[in-house]
Amino acid sequence: MLSLGSVKRSYSQCSICTRTVQQMGERPGKAFNAGIMYLAFTPLAIGGILGYRWWKMNR
Repeated sequence: MLSLGSVKRSYSQCSICTRTVQQMGERPGKAFNAGIMYLAFTPLAIGGILGYRWWKMNR
């Protein structure tokens, strides 16, 4: 979770998306990467909360 807030620059694209974004240019590529990181945050946050609650109950 902490590492999501301190990401320098990440290329979180599949091989098909990489080619498409390269054709779109620099600015849309950055927006595409930001969108992927935004969408990845929610399931990771839910997993972290559930894991913490499970750990807290079984301690």
